[in-house]
Amino acid sequence: QVQLVESGGGLVQAGGSLRLSCVASGMIFRITTMGWYRQAPGKQRELVATITRGGNTNYETSVQGRFAISRDNAKSTIYLQMNGLKPDDTAVYYCLAFAGGEFWGQGTQVTVSS
Repeated sequence: QVQLVESGGGLVQAGGSLRLSCVASGMIFRITTMGWYRQAPGKQRELVATITRGGNTNYETSVQGRFAISRDNAKSTIYLQMNGLKPDDTAVYYCLAFAGGEFWGQGTQVTVSS
């Protein structure tokens, strides 16, 4: 089992920045790819960004150039630096880890006001 705890969400004005963190614990040696997903009210959960153990990244088109995912394997932590936030980025952001199965965090709310 892997446990994930997100932090860093909050309320920010459009154009502002936030940095999300996700700390993994438990069977962390089994973790390969980690990532961030988000779910806005009334919408399906969607991919935001992923990062492999080796540091290869993948981004959803609408966040490319604004968001940056990074990973500190020594701390079992991934980050999502979000710049140039837009009201459309408002959602609950979830951390995901692949470790012989999918493990999800509880989510952190990001609200961007116009």
